[in-house]
Amino acid sequence: MILDGEIDLDAYFARVGYRGPGAADLATLRALHLAHPSSIPFESLDPFLGRPVRLDPASLQAKLVAGGRGGYCFEHNGLLRLVLEALGFAVTPLAARVRWMLADDAPRTALSHMLLKVDLREGAFLADVGFGGQSPTAPLRLEPGLVQSTPHGDYRLMQKDAAVLELQMRLPTPAPASTSEARWRVMHRFTTEPQGHEDYETYNWRTSTHPASRFTNNLVASRVVGATRVNLLNRERTVHWLNGRTEREILADAAALGQALERDFGLTLDADDLDALQARLPAPAPPA
Repeated sequence: MILDGEIDLDAYFARVGYRGPGAADLATLRALHLAHPSSIPFESLDPFLGRPVRLDPASLQAKLVAGGRGGYCFEHNGLLRLVLEALGFAVTPLAARVRWMLADDAPRTALSHMLLKVDLREGAFLADVGFGGQSPTAPLRLEPGLVQSTPHGDYRLMQKDAAVLELQMRLPTPAPASTSEARWRVMHRFTTEPQGHEDYETYNWRTSTHPASRFTNNLVASRVVGATRVNLLNRERTVHWLNGRTEREILADAAALGQALERDFGLTLDADDLDALQARLPAPAPPA
């Protein structure tokens, strides 16, 4: 039995396919940061179907590790925090305001994203395996202005003001590649103020139940697959390559949706769940 605050490291390592040492060092953090989003999908099935999202350690382990499911940021980074702390890492949980694809002058958004600060001998790093289709696949140095390459894209932190940092991702484009500032997109803004369990419970409740939440209104899934990112938004499946190539497919019926969820994200749904998804998803647009 897993007690409150405990994590079965062997089960987690098996889930993400990690076979390296359990040292609290940068090499281990990098390996887990790539293995986690390659193995555990980001997905919004529970909030989309009106089911509760629980953040206690036993629930995270039962769902994401033993249950073969995925989740969203509070679950992914909550699980990673448990793993890192069990390995002896110094971890500070943080919160961010998502700004992805918003205009710079758009109104301030709510705190709705969890990420982690990890202090190592080499300095402070950000760890975040729960931003869906834009999640970095390596930890990022907490150093503003530095362009940092990961296996699935380039990122940089910018100092928004004295207290606020902004994480940006460089959009891939077909060759020839451009280094224009126009390719950088803001992911989120955050401070290094530590967050507690009660904070995340509040953010999670709003994100998983609010009628205007992205996750109560959309079926979202993503996973890193080899050199690609595979994403699902309602009925649209996309595959993105680093060179900017994108492949799109509309999943017209329950059979196609179920096959994609299992093949791309390791999610096997029973007939009742597929029927529930079909009832909530908009019908595919007729061919032009």
